[in-house]
Amino acid sequence: MVRQRDRQREETQLEIAERAARCGMAVASVIAVLVCCAPFVAIPGSNKPAADRPPMGWNSWDSYGTAVREEQVKANADAMARQLLRFGWQYIVVDIQWYEPNAGGHDYRAGAALTMDEYGRLLPAPNRFPSASGGAGFKNLAAYVHAEGLKFGIHIMRGIPRLAVEHNLPILGTSHSAADITDRVNVCEWNPDMYGVDMSKPGAQAYYESIVGLYASWGVDFIKADDMSRPYALRAPEVHALSSAIRSSGASIILSLSPGPAPISEAADLHDNAQMWRISDDFWDDWKLLKKQFDYTRDWAPYVGKDNTWPDADMLPLGKLRITDKNGAPQQTRFSPDEQQTVMTLWSMFRSPLIFGGDLPSVDPATLALLSNREVLEIDQNSSGNRQVLERGNLRVWTADAAGGTDRYAAAFNLGDATETIHLNWTEIEMQFANPAVRDLWRHENLGRQKNLDVTLRPHASALYRVSP
Repeated sequence: MVRQRDRQREETQLEIAERAARCGMAVASVIAVLVCCAPFVAIPGSNKPAADRPPMGWNSWDSYGTAVREEQVKANADAMARQLLRFGWQYIVVDIQWYEPNAGGHDYRAGAALTMDEYGRLLPAPNRFPSASGGAGFKNLAAYVHAEGLKFGIHIMRGIPRLAVEHNLPILGTSHSAADITDRVNVCEWNPDMYGVDMSKPGAQAYYESIVGLYASWGVDFIKADDMSRPYALRAPEVHALSSAIRSSGASIILSLSPGPAPISEAADLHDNAQMWRISDDFWDDWKLLKKQFDYTRDWAPYVGKDNTWPDADMLPLGKLRITDKNGAPQQTRFSPDEQQTVMTLWSMFRSPLIFGGDLPSVDPATLALLSNREVLEIDQNSSGNRQVLERGNLRVWTADAAGGTDRYAAAFNLGDATETIHLNWTEIEMQFANPAVRDLWRHENLGRQKNLDVTLRPHASALYRVSP
């Protein structure tokens, strides 16, 4: 039986080679012609897959840029399963250009060879992902991740590969080809791999359904779709196409849209088509960017958790970063310890998805403590009514309601460059408590009953409390 399957596979690969030749492509050309086809799953309904809590996981971008390799993905999955799974962390996401054999650092190369199948669908580069050889795609890597109790995700770019258009490859299941659906004007400004897809053209929706069908056959649980959110008016047709393809596939795939900032005016459309969307441009370990997040999160707070959708403050650039950066050696996050705590406090009070960007195998004890504080993660995963309630000079205060009772959460932030001493009556931050019991969640310390919120914060520092009547 095994030999029979092998013969059938060899015959299929020969057939592919012959079809590729008819398209003017050599089997050993810059395009790797490998097919991983699977029938679509029956449609169970029209609703999006649910993300009932903000997703928590790891993404390869901050550490490895475009150059992550299979052994590095597995090492990070191993570390997550060993150290963080029990705290709720579960997604392992391979970021951009997994299909580029010679990708490096955080840069892109125009005209680079891309690995794809005969239908113009991108495939993992086998020299970087050996388990993808023979047309397996990410199926084996996804199975490895799933075996550890985790979920597997990939990054994709909006549109269709330019190489697929140059070779005018056919669109699976149709009489149309790549050139028939291409939008050469509405293209990404910062990555040269793709053309847009003109959703008014016959075959355009079929193309999106073909790529989602492929990802579903691999066992993908999460898609981070890039170049989707700005300018949203131009990108929306392809957002709708990808969202529709996911629903039609019957697969339970979370859809995350990047980059940002997504326009608040489009909140309803984002809500209808994705589970996550970025509220800012790329977030890195820079205080100026962190300070700006306070405005973004304040403005997006009313939309958090609506029908299990999650405005996304972007990845957590903590721990060891830029491992494959061409400009130098890997470096620890440039955020100070106080700023790192502020990131985790704001993200949790906002209920942002928590996607760690650092290298998990080399994570230091201080960073691990930030990622594994159950009391803080409880806010991100289960609180409600999250909002900013006070903005006074350099002081920001957020509150939220704890699940299952009358307890509240309060977070105070010093955005200034000098130490601030804060003295606030509870009613000033919309808490109707006279003398509540207060617990410091970062210090794991009960502070007893407190008539006021009194705290001294260093520059860029924060404090986080659970407040009980």
